[in-house]
Amino acid sequence: MKTNPDYNCPLCPRLVAFRHKWREAEPEWHNGPVDTWAPTAEDGGDASVRLLIIGLAPGLRGANRTARPFTGDYAGDLLYSTLLDFGHAEGTYGASPDDGMRLIGTAITNSVRCVPPENKPVGEEINNCRPFLLATLERFQNLRALVTLGKIAHDTTTRALGERVAAHPFGHATRQRIGKYDVFSSYHCSRYNTNTGRLTPEMFRHVFRAVATGLQEN
Repeated sequence: MKTNPDYNCPLCPRLVAFRHKWREAEPEWHNGPVDTWAPTAEDGGDASVRLLIIGLAPGLRGANRTARPFTGDYAGDLLYSTLLDFGHAEGTYGASPDDGMRLIGTAITNSVRCVPPENKPVGEEINNCRPFLLATLERFQNLRALVTLGKIAHDTTTRALGERVAAHPFGHATRQRIGKYDVFSSYHCSRYNTNTGRLTPEMFRHVFRAVATGLQEN
């Protein structure tokens, strides 16, 4: 199974139409499915990945523009500053795929690989992309921990692993064993959540402190 849809993936008509609209409006943008970002071969490649971060979908002016997950929008500012602080990345985040930042033992992906209108994928779109998420999980043979950002990411990950959502409900700063992984959940690091106070930088850091403990145990 492929780990990412083709650039012209036809599976979700609503997302295809939205993608074509933005290809016409902004032809220099990526405007296509956004692939998982993982360490380069020089940094250990797929075999080095023990942590996978799973977001919702590419941001319109973030990953949909830059082709790198969480790059170019506010969610990336909080995510990458936290990853740098906890040693999951090195370098300086410059909100651009050519900023030279490197991932260390960590990969980043999204539940839905194409940008949805208003950042809200519907159930069919989430279901259509789930096989790519499962293939991504299987890609990293030494994967031990997952961080799911938001309820949609948490629920589709749970389903991808063959488990019932009711048995593994989403909750911020929770840690659950789902399949062979420790799954750490957080509210999504979106501007809306941080502006409303639902998620503070310290709350986000608390999740990654738990991740560090979990990785030491494994």
